[in-house]
Amino acid sequence: MPHRPIREVIGQRPFPTVSPGTTIRHSSIIMREMKSSAVLVVDKGKLLGILTERDIVFRLVALGLDPAATPVESIMTTKVQTIHKDKPFGHALHLMYEGGFRHMPVVDGRGTPVGLLAAHDALDIDGLQLGQDLVRREEISVIL
Repeated sequence: MPHRPIREVIGQRPFPTVSPGTTIRHSSIIMREMKSSAVLVVDKGKLLGILTERDIVFRLVALGLDPAATPVESIMTTKVQTIHKDKPFGHALHLMYEGGFRHMPVVDGRGTPVGLLAAHDALDIDGLQLGQDLVRREEISVIL
């Protein structure tokens, strides 16, 4: 699992993006619809930042700002650690752990966003492996 390239982990799954002027309210709706706890902020194919649930809580709600009037660019995280799609998944998890964040944009060779990793992706893969192991064990027990 840790040596799998990130491109295999994210596959072709869609990832949420918004433009910098999108309101927090609209971004939150996109996050809910896509069952994501973050959106990438992109302009003309270039990654400008990331907006996470934590950004919304700490930089919007806690300050009493209006989500319907506040643009993403005013509260997004701009210093974003990215990772290339061909790097090992374990490396991404290490960077996320060391950096104390739960999301990491995945980019191609030109720096264009191609996906979004989340810490829970590790649990999803472990869960898939566990499911496969259980099926194998059941098949073996039927044979025996």
